[in-house]
Amino acid sequence: MASTEPKTAKTTRAYVGMGSNEGDRVGYVQQAMQLLKDIPGVEIVECSSLYETEPVGGQYSRWFVNAVAAIDTSLQAVDLLDVCRDIEARLNEMHGNQKAQRGSKERTRIIDMDILFYGSTVVKDDYLVVPHPHLHERAYALVPLLEIAPDFNHPSLDKTITELHEELPEPELVYLYGTRQEDEEES
Repeated sequence: MASTEPKTAKTTRAYVGMGSNEGDRVGYVQQAMQLLKDIPGVEIVECSSLYETEPVGGQYSRWFVNAVAAIDTSLQAVDLLDVCRDIEARLNEMHGNQKAQRGSKERTRIIDMDILFYGSTVVKDDYLVVPHPHLHERAYALVPLLEIAPDFNHPSLDKTITELHEELPEPELVYLYGTRQEDEEES
């Protein structure tokens, strides 16, 4: 018997990383996840736990809260990036972050969203690079991915998330949110 359900558009499994080191870090990641869930053409399949992660590069002093969402989407990669940028802008506007103006050298964002993977697609242009170019060097992205997609194969490096994580030479510290000791807190 043939299904009477309408055929849906082709979907792609994508992974979106989210991080915040401003104000209510956990709340901002949760709000970003909810706003992403509400986008037509996006279905959140799985979310990682929240992780508290050491800042990379000396640019930030406060630790981040990070998570990764596995989504199935009918959006093209560039449209998904536009959705992520719109969510970032909406949260900045809702919470009064005045330093979040695009192009500002002193730009801070209460939430940062990145497309880590868009299926096995590789995109390199002025607007979008997928897979995320530094993903394989960042424990803050690899650890949440390990939780939800340990066997996913990086399309450019031909290595699984597990292999990439094992090869990190000096990973930054990553704690399951709420497990970092008080004496390690930033001031």
